[in-house]
Amino acid sequence: MGVQTIESVETLDLAEEARQLSSRPRAAGARAGWQGRYARRLYLIDFVVGLCAASWALVLRFGSTGTEPYNRGYLLITAVLPLAWIACLAMNRAYEPRHLFVGTDEYARVFRSGLALTAGLAIVSFMFDLRLARGYVIIAMPLAIAVDIFARYLARQMLHRSWARGERLHRVILVGHERAVADMARRLSRERYHGLGVIGACLPPGVTRSRFVEGMPPIYGTFDGVALAVSRADADTVVVLACPEIDGAALRRLAWQLERDETDLIVASTLVDVAGDRTTIRPVDGLPMLHVEHPRLKGSARVVKDAFDRIGAFLLLLFSSPVLIVLAMLVKFAPGGRGPAIFRQERVGKDGKLFVLYKFRTMVVDAEARLLELQKDNETDGELFKIREDPRITSVGRWLRRYSLDELPQLVNVLKGDMSLVGPRPPLAREVAGYPADMRRRLVVKPGLTGLWQVSGRSDLSWEESIRLDLTYVENWSMAMDLAILARTVSAVVRSSGAY
Repeated sequence: MGVQTIESVETLDLAEEARQLSSRPRAAGARAGWQGRYARRLYLIDFVVGLCAASWALVLRFGSTGTEPYNRGYLLITAVLPLAWIACLAMNRAYEPRHLFVGTDEYARVFRSGLALTAGLAIVSFMFDLRLARGYVIIAMPLAIAVDIFARYLARQMLHRSWARGERLHRVILVGHERAVADMARRLSRERYHGLGVIGACLPPGVTRSRFVEGMPPIYGTFDGVALAVSRADADTVVVLACPEIDGAALRRLAWQLERDETDLIVASTLVDVAGDRTTIRPVDGLPMLHVEHPRLKGSARVVKDAFDRIGAFLLLLFSSPVLIVLAMLVKFAPGGRGPAIFRQERVGKDGKLFVLYKFRTMVVDAEARLLELQKDNETDGELFKIREDPRITSVGRWLRRYSLDELPQLVNVLKGDMSLVGPRPPLAREVAGYPADMRRRLVVKPGLTGLWQVSGRSDLSWEESIRLDLTYVENWSMAMDLAILARTVSAVVRSSGAY
């Protein structure tokens, strides 16, 4: 490939540049259009949910439609409650695009709206001595919260599927150095659920490209021509990566230029994989200072997690015991793979302590002895060993792996306290021996039965990506994240993507 310089990009005269910058990009209008339609759909969903919840509360509390004289007032309340529900959601900014589409912030705002409306009903009832039936409120509000969160989740999944097809994606220009741009482009291409589609990049002035860089998008110009690049590429979003050339003053000027076309500006922090709830902006003399909280590795929240893990594991073992017995018999007497039902293997747990992990055996009895001869066929990088068509896997074992049923005996490990329901992947001792210092951070928490690695592709992930996801979990853990991962695990298991 020949040498390509940024300066070789075709330049436009000032008149043409002014004409392009004065016209609003088509992508920005398209983005505003589908986002507006999405918000209107949410308004309709919330109204229907509020009306249905209030109607069910009326029927369940009074056993009728409320036509008796004493209950006629509740007909008015039932009619008004959906509007009050929408008003509370709007005041909690549950319709703003920056709180929708990705992450748990939208669901948290729905939950807070439900609490606020419940408190409001209690205050109004007390102030005006309305004697509002507590049973009515106790039925209506939890029902509205739960159903609305689920309905919004379904609406988001429909949007994510359209993003996966390449539809409605934000058209993104990346601004930064070549290596950072290529890395971010690859990441956004892999994680399409963020809705960001990279269409181009702006690199520093004077950069010479003499080699092919995997994942590098087309170059539209330099740092000095970002606004022009947005117009030429018909982009609607600019993502500025960390680089010393773009200081506060340069970023402010860029924001002014992008403001004219209503182009979104995103500044990627140098804090790798630190979630927003750990960061707080505190202005000091007009300068925004980003305060980073320490991750939640100790304290009462961890006690709650441990109790949740053990109680959850006990209940799951109790209700799945008939299934476990059937699976154990299938594994033990499977044709071509007769042997013990449970496979035991030493793994590394919290703080580097060793423990025995339990799984249903999915391979032939002498699988470990045959590992050396298959090492040359390893299809993954790093310390992992994976073969898509591993000849050691039995027919029953392949079916168990497809739906992750071989992992169910690890509920015993969770009950014993060796593991959590959600956490990093439990590593082998030989893997840990090859860890660099940063990767040992995974060992400060218990490994998990499931985790970000499982709901994000499992065996399809590279070694580097699986490590990054585990570190992301360690740094940003919360009970809300655990619940979200458990919910996503069901979907990942049904899809059986990356399971082999």
